[in-house]
Amino acid sequence: MFSKNEAKRLRQEFWISFGKSFPTNWILYNTKVKGLSFKFHFDTKIAYVALCIDMNPIKQQAYWDKIISHKSILETDFLPGVIFDPFFELSEDKIISVVYLPIKAKVSIHDKSTWRDTMEFLNNSMLKFEAFYTVYENTIKI
Repeated sequence: MFSKNEAKRLRQEFWISFGKSFPTNWILYNTKVKGLSFKFHFDTKIAYVALCIDMNPIKQQAYWDKIISHKSILETDFLPGVIFDPFFELSEDKIISVVYLPIKAKVSIHDKSTWRDTMEFLNNSMLKFEAFYTVYENTIKI
């Protein structure tokens, strides 16, 4: 069990190490669409890359429909195993739509022996996700 400060230090160490190991100019929030962003996630139980849609409900549904219209392309050509969740719960009062790809291995940000595989997964998966977005950006944007 880690103290709050130790856990925070480990998270910082992981993300600094990831940035140094894979220095890439990620799209992340620079999709040119407010509320549409790419995210990395790694905690004590799971790691994943995600495309998040967090907008007013009408606009969120419109973007979700656009992403779903590209579902087979994303699954077949870019990220096999990707998961589509129109009602992803961030907290009890916050629901967003998310397309994400989790790592299949058992990982934990508190276990340094899982870091290398997780970093490679995050890097490779996000590169593919962003490649998809770059190719289909004009047909996704409303």
